[in-house]
Amino acid sequence: GAVALLSGCEIPDSDAVQNVLWRMSRWNDGMQAAIFDPNKRAPTYPESAITRPFPFNAFYAEAEAPRVDAGSYRLELGGLIRDRASWSLDSLYALPHTSQVTRHICVEGWSAIGKWGGVTFKTFLERVGADLTAKYVGFKCADDYYTSIDMPTALHPQTLLAFKFADQVLPV
Repeated sequence: GAVALLSGCEIPDSDAVQNVLWRMSRWNDGMQAAIFDPNKRAPTYPESAITRPFPFNAFYAEAEAPRVDAGSYRLELGGLIRDRASWSLDSLYALPHTSQVTRHICVEGWSAIGKWGGVTFKTFLERVGADLTAKYVGFKCADDYYTSIDMPTALHPQTLLAFKFADQVLPV
């Protein structure tokens, strides 16, 4: 909202502008917290509703996606957690597994239904001793994409650390 007010203008890196942006961010956080219901579930669908082919979406073509060697891959952890040991894919696959057929709604405005499998993110966060009172969980991917989600969303029972799609290990 604050940036929309300033669109088309050069945004100086001043304390006044930063204060407006931080106030708007805190307002957004408050509104999201007010309307978020940790007990409300996203709709689930039958497997016949899965979107095939599922859209590939990135800032590069699918053929340009980074190749990750499954044998040497390690999920590196940091931040407000007790156990910072890295995780191999095999150790992630050994966690209690669940699956769900839900709609992925991309921030770019498209959506598609898929069958996702993995471990509930809450289970993973508890396993590594994460501070569940932290505000956010951040992610940085192999292709340098990064994002974050708020902790209530991370702890929602349908939020997964997904490593399968349609019962197969996620492809590139």
